[in-house]
Amino acid sequence: MHLYRQTIALFGIVLPIIACAALVGIFFFLKSKMDDSFTNKMNKYKAYEMSRLSGLELEAQVTRQFKHMDRWKNQLSQETASAVTTNIREITEHLPTKEIQQTAFEPSNTKMGFGAVSAQPSSQLRIAFRGTFRTMQRAFLELETRMPQLQLQELRMDPSGNQSSQLNFQVSYTAWEN
Repeated sequence: MHLYRQTIALFGIVLPIIACAALVGIFFFLKSKMDDSFTNKMNKYKAYEMSRLSGLELEAQVTRQFKHMDRWKNQLSQETASAVTTNIREITEHLPTKEIQQTAFEPSNTKMGFGAVSAQPSSQLRIAFRGTFRTMQRAFLELETRMPQLQLQELRMDPSGNQSSQLNFQVSYTAWEN
């Protein structure tokens, strides 16, 4: 009878406990795998959503800037020298004439400075002015705002010989072209 009890204990108690423990272990393993998979997928989804939202934000920003892009493309399609002279004329009309005078304008198609080391088409502009520091500062700010394709290459200031409040300005720009 002892053998009978041993078999009942083995097959009736021990094996079912081992089988239940194995099943519980398998379920915990599968649950942890599913939790890891869910966490991984949620992280990927959050990253995707952030990328999608930033893409939509960039698209909205480009849409808002579209009118400026049209204006800049239009400016790039114009001849640089005539566009600069037109803009300088418009700028100097709004500033006091005693405080700003254009003394020279020399456009050049030769590549120098920044343009010489770039494959982008460019030209050089040398402009000379006589004026007060504050007025020239405002004029350069307005010119560079209106014409974003201009890149300041050189700026020289010398005191004017005849008037103490005025300075001589020599400016060299690289004008990037289409």
